[in-house]
Amino acid sequence: MAISKKSAENISKVLSEALPYIQKFSGKTIVIKYGGSAMNENYLRKSFARDIVLMKTVGINPIIVHGGGPQIQKELDKKNIKSNFIKGVRVTSPEIINSVQEVLDNQVNKEIVDLINFWGGKAQPLAGKRCNFINAKKISNKQLGEVGEIINIKKKLIINASKNKIPVISPIGWNKELSPLNINGDSVACYVASALKAEKIILMTDVAGIKDKTGKKISEMSLFEAKKIIKDKNSIKGGMLPKLSSIINCLKKGVSNAHVVDGRVPHAVLLEILTTKGVGTLISN
Repeated sequence: MAISKKSAENISKVLSEALPYIQKFSGKTIVIKYGGSAMNENYLRKSFARDIVLMKTVGINPIIVHGGGPQIQKELDKKNIKSNFIKGVRVTSPEIINSVQEVLDNQVNKEIVDLINFWGGKAQPLAGKRCNFINAKKISNKQLGEVGEIINIKKKLIINASKNKIPVISPIGWNKELSPLNINGDSVACYVASALKAEKIILMTDVAGIKDKTGKKISEMSLFEAKKIIKDKNSIKGGMLPKLSSIINCLKKGVSNAHVVDGRVPHAVLLEILTTKGVGTLISN
């Protein structure tokens, strides 16, 4: 079936516009935090995996760090376990951490790996106790329970895996006793991006991007503006707080650009990095 002239023009425009960006990012590392609605809808999951394979095929080195909040909540609801959040971070009891680790390491990570492989890519899971990819310790805020902060990561594992494969990282940390700790996925993504001196980091969300007080999306902002806006309690709330905080730390450590994109938009990652306008908020040094 032939496509219309208008459709052909639109497609050719997008492909032509992508060329300079493909050339610019070829051989570069881009860390992508995958989460939110992009993980819930089947068609979004498939398009995300296919887009990641496309990135690898054209010479870009994507590294995936996934979340799994909705899947965790579904599992907790099934077990009648109640949980709450403090400043966007899940309070994680010893009972909850077992469910969190099971869902992230054994369900979500495996599904992403399988989808990437389905589209012809080669994914490398970095998850579970045996891998022990993230060395962590409990954070000082005891109210949050089994929540961790990163001590270090096994950097060589990512470097070796990303030569020919697409690393898929679970945000579970492991302490000295090899007990699991729940770590914010955005924090893990930013730590990985900083450690690898990535070209950029992309955080997928369920909103159009970072918004101002009036609810209007901010298309671009500087690191200075990000520091300013995070201090305004009326501007940034909920899950966006740890997200923007992680971005600020990431940019301070040398990553050039961070993007907050709407994961509800099909092909959001490709649109953000391979087109002029993008679909989210760009924060740059």
